Amino acid sequence: MTKQNVVVADAQAAINMTISVAVSNSSIFTSAAQKPPAAPAGYISISRKKFLKNLEINGGARINAWVDSMRASSPTHIKSTPSLEEEDRSWILHHPSALDMFEQIIDASKGKQIVMFLDYDGTLSPIVEDPDQAFMSEGMRKTVRKLARCFPTAIVSGRCRDKVYGFVQLAELYYAGSHGMDIKGPAKGSKYKKGNQGVLFQPASEFLPMIDEVYKQLVEKTKTTPGAIVENNKFCVSVHYRCVEEKKWNDLAQQVKSVIKEFPKLRLSQGRKVLEIRPTIKWDKGKALEFLLESLGFANCTDVFPVYIGDDRTDEDAFKILRERGQGFGILVSKFPKDTNASYSLQEPTEVMSFLQKLVEWKRQSLRKQVMV
Repeated sequence: MTKQNVVVADAQAAINMTISVAVSNSSIFTSAAQKPPAAPAGYISISRKKFLKNLEINGGARINAWVDSMRASSPTHIKSTPSLEEEDRSWILHHPSALDMFEQIIDASKGKQIVMFLDYDGTLSPIVEDPDQAFMSEGMRKTVRKLARCFPTAIVSGRCRDKVYGFVQLAELYYAGSHGMDIKGPAKGSKYKKGNQGVLFQPASEFLPMIDEVYKQLVEKTKTTPGAIVENNKFCVSVHYRCVEEKKWNDLAQQVKSVIKEFPKLRLSQGRKVLEIRPTIKWDKGKALEFLLESLGFANCTDVFPVYIGDDRTDEDAFKILRERGQGFGILVSKFPKDTNASYSLQEPTEVMSFLQKLVEWKRQSLRKQVMV
């Protein structure tokens, strides 16, 4: 075991603490043809006494920071003002529409293998009040099926892998559920499948009993908050507050805090009107992207062009990886300007579908030209 210092951010709060962590290797399950990436460092072990003391000292500040962050990540009624309109124009200049810039994107990808990574909620399906009703349109499903025939394609979601598969229902895709902590290769029908791939990677298996316990406690705790929905996503727990009145957000944050303070091996992060409780292992959507690229045989290739499309804060880890690699690009799905590592933007799932359709058509035309030559 090795010792190293890590700065842990709690729900983008302003309060950070540097802690000494013990790192142990996690097991890796793979039958991929290529050598898989090194397993991520193990969970962050925090002294229970120190963890609880920190919560007692900074509890109020942390709750306020959580609620402020909840508001910031959930824009609702934004009034148009000259200054905001100027900010919008500036943001679009730096993150132009991927539809408008399609030809430039294709030029950058020439001679390289495009690999597609897609978030689900807010990207392939609209954001809805009931997370169990987040169905993708049949048109989107047909588009993604055609996409997977042209390029290696993966769905990378915070949802439980089985649940997101139930929404998408395409066996020829790669699926990375629970923010990449549960990865499985295509069941059939993919020409990009490497070997007999079953489960590729589950780095957080040891946390399953803990996640189940937290889920049960959160269901019980949040019963008094109308509109709160607790979802068990296997390797993480999601607390949706889209249907919770804003004046009740502080109460909900207190309820979540009262549960997770008993589990120092879990951490809280945040998405679009959802609080996520997950293991403190160093694994995220960016790590999942790298793992899938290596499993596909593109780890050290200069002729690969990954494209990641997502709408959530958790997708920023993947956008950041692409910038650091200097390969491919990220596309943020958002109607509002946001701080992001993505290079381009799309406003909503209908634009995502249009972009994917353009990619498919471009690929088909390219193949026709090759046949004619």
